[in-house]
Amino acid sequence: MTSQTLDLSQVIPPRTLVHLAREWLAEDTPNFDFAGVCVGSQEVRATLLCKSPGSVLAGCPFFSAVFMELGCVVEWIYTEGQTLGMESVTQTAVVRGPARCVLLGERPALNCLARTSGIATRCQQLLDTAKTACWEGQLSGTRKTTPGFRLVEKYSMLVGGVSMHRHDLSGMVMLKDNHVLASGSIAQAIRDARSVCGFSSKIEVECGNYEEAREAAIAGADIVMLDNFTPQALHMAALSLKQQFPSVLIEASGGVTPLSLPQFFSPHVDIISLGCITQGCPTVDFSLKVQGKLPSN
Repeated sequence: MTSQTLDLSQVIPPRTLVHLAREWLAEDTPNFDFAGVCVGSQEVRATLLCKSPGSVLAGCPFFSAVFMELGCVVEWIYTEGQTLGMESVTQTAVVRGPARCVLLGERPALNCLARTSGIATRCQQLLDTAKTACWEGQLSGTRKTTPGFRLVEKYSMLVGGVSMHRHDLSGMVMLKDNHVLASGSIAQAIRDARSVCGFSSKIEVECGNYEEAREAAIAGADIVMLDNFTPQALHMAALSLKQQFPSVLIEASGGVTPLSLPQFFSPHVDIISLGCITQGCPTVDFSLKVQGKLPSN
């Protein structure tokens, strides 16, 4: 069963959706909604429009949660993970509810959907590049996420089809250059980390050259990250490491962009992580247009 056949929204605890929706709404309306008096609570219908052709739809649970908190109903025309139409404007969903409530939820919901769909779209574009090159490794995001928005952005990666990597510092041990400098050596850092994380956590070590990578593998690292290697140096190091340590996973990271990604593909590289999945990622252009009053019963 692939991620496309799964209801990915089931990974989000309901209380988390409620908490996020309430937080976003409180940020946007901390006290009075003066414009609400202009529209009142008459029932209206609003259409969600996508104006970025070929985008991947992501973030539906968060969008719906915002309006649910306001007593509105969202009916999706497309399902999450689908690629939206290539037309200049694609009707994506319909929101029904009291006019002032629809307008209260409009901006927080659109902000979220624009960001999540932008990330998922970039993920899909990167996967298409990997598929074209017949590379069988995993593309991954990073921890370079927007403060307070990590869960949402990580979920967008999931919808987009790439690995989320570790969610936070508790998810997996990653020993970076500063950890090694403070510990004294790679081997010492791995020993210290293993003594507290136990068998249930993998240990990854960030390595700036081949010698560090080999030291990490000898010391028992589960994953060796080849950080900021040139493509040529990466291929040579990955080949040598796989020959000596076939069970160690090799990750390439640092300076990889959508344009340079194909240069890093190698049968000896298991993972390529890209900060550009979240940093500098374009958003998708959505708008919400009220169509008019709903007929009264």
